[in-house]
Amino acid sequence: MPRKPDLPPALRPGAEAWLPLETPRLILREVTPGDFDDIHAYATDPEVVRYMFWGPNTRRVTRSVLNGWLKDQRRWPRAVVNMAAHHKADGRMIGAVRFAVVDPPRLTCDFGYSFNRAYWNQGFATEAAGALVDLAFRRLGMRRVFATCDARNTSSWRVMEKLGMRREALFRQDTQAHDGWRDSYLYAILADEWAARDATA
Repeated sequence: MPRKPDLPPALRPGAEAWLPLETPRLILREVTPGDFDDIHAYATDPEVVRYMFWGPNTRRVTRSVLNGWLKDQRRWPRAVVNMAAHHKADGRMIGAVRFAVVDPPRLTCDFGYSFNRAYWNQGFATEAAGALVDLAFRRLGMRRVFATCDARNTSSWRVMEKLGMRREALFRQDTQAHDGWRDSYLYAILADEWAARDATA
């Protein structure tokens, strides 16, 4: 019988918590019950959810999502971590980011993000996503990080390109969005590519 692969250190019992993460303008932290209004503000915006498979939310849906995140936070470590993107200057949650170890034996993880439209085009998604990629490689020993988005979501895939991720695939009609089946891009980067990018920065 083949030996079951070991879990990466980040997912082993007793693993050290790596939250919160701090960037120049953001704190990526666990959510709190008081984040409800900020979550609901972006989750009800048709422009924010335009390329998502969820939303616009009702208050009941937002409450259910938040309660699920709060329940998940009772466990550490966990493979999927949803975080509040807390704006230092404004003192509010301006979006959410997700980090997930999706293939532990292959040290592979992915991430996602959603931000309040009032904070678009200011580099916050790039800042938050960059912190997650750096976390994956420098602290957690991951080998590969990827992310996907609706192929029409130019702003999202440009964030990935700014991080040095390469477009590896186009999945045709792989996800059902609000306006029907969507095509998705997959972007990825390897640990040695991230290190080389840092070395030349």
